[in-house]
Amino acid sequence: MSAVPDVIILGAGMIGVSAALHLQARGRAVTLVDKHPQAGRETSYGNAGLIERASVSPYMFPRDLGTILKYAFNQSADVQYHLNALPRVLPWLARYFIASSPQGKARSAKAALPLITLCLAEHEALIAQAGVPQLLRKTGWIKLYRSQQALDAASTDVALLAPLGLTAVLLNAAGLAEVEPHLGGGILGAVQYRDPGFVPDPAALAQAYADLFVKRGGVFVTGDAFSLAQTGTGWQVTTQNGLLQAREAVVALGPWANHVLRPLGYRIPMQVKRGYHMHYGAKGNAVLNHSVLDDANGYLLGPMNQGIRLTTGAEFALFDAPPSPVQLDMCEPVARKLFPLGQRLDAEPWMGRRPCLPDMLPILGPAPRHKGLWLNFGHQHHGLTLGPVCGRLLAEMMTGAAMFTDPAPYAITRFAL
Repeated sequence: MSAVPDVIILGAGMIGVSAALHLQARGRAVTLVDKHPQAGRETSYGNAGLIERASVSPYMFPRDLGTILKYAFNQSADVQYHLNALPRVLPWLARYFIASSPQGKARSAKAALPLITLCLAEHEALIAQAGVPQLLRKTGWIKLYRSQQALDAASTDVALLAPLGLTAVLLNAAGLAEVEPHLGGGILGAVQYRDPGFVPDPAALAQAYADLFVKRGGVFVTGDAFSLAQTGTGWQVTTQNGLLQAREAVVALGPWANHVLRPLGYRIPMQVKRGYHMHYGAKGNAVLNHSVLDDANGYLLGPMNQGIRLTTGAEFALFDAPPSPVQLDMCEPVARKLFPLGQRLDAEPWMGRRPCLPDMLPILGPAPRHKGLWLNFGHQHHGLTLGPVCGRLLAEMMTGAAMFTDPAPYAITRFAL
């Protein structure tokens, strides 16, 4: 492959490395640029590890008054906010609320369906090519319920998945104990979603994809994505090896996308939901077989290679505000009653940023006012899930190939710029 790229991809998280592989497979000379020398060091590092094949409906704003009031008064472990961030967050929350109407939710679910349908298959293909089958487990995940009312409502959700060819099983307390014998904490029942995949080390998977890209002749360099500038023939960016130029550029920077696009004149209504994780040992011979979501208390436990990972819900704060893992401190005592967690294994909680658009759909496609500039970001809670499938669609768009779905729902032009 030529040492001179015709595409620069900014960002080597799951979104960027997946797009790089798909473009490379279609004959494009690609250089991947990131501020870190390794892939998957930011948002892709610390997620829950789920390839969410069963999450057809995106995470939308709740419509019931009780939940909204809990959020408003900062009384929920699932969502917290900083008071000084409200002037910036509230306009976005208003758009999020409007987009979460029944009609808006239906539109988002319909648009997400083609991506969700292929998400696991696209990962399976890349995992096979990268030779890392140990980084995918076909265990699905389990959602726990602490009230009979919530458990009864779950049966409706399960029924909606069957026409989509998905399998979810209602478990009573005894059935849950068979698959997760070390759980306690007053759980009445659960739903086991069997179709999603589980990745026990998301950062290692991103790195495996980057290694495959390099093995096939791709170039991965450290550089400053914020230095992106248009030239007479394309785009350029500053790297450790000097100035890098190419005909086209892809912005796959997740929560940092606005840092590059705002100077180019784009006003994108993207908000960052911060989240935290901590790893724990397990006491005695306790084993966690599946990722389990304690939805009522706003956390998930997952059996990662590094230990039992507790991941939190959403925190709204100024972009560069110092970490404030209040949610972790709120959830940990409850999680210890659910599962016999041992000592903390990390020196400090990890913090990541989820890039979210009001309709909970990504931006994917060309930048309308700049030739040769392409966009692939805003994958909300599903960056790991959607990386390969969105990389495929982007590559099909950029190379003029037949597209597996209409990309119109993901266009940046759906927002007033």
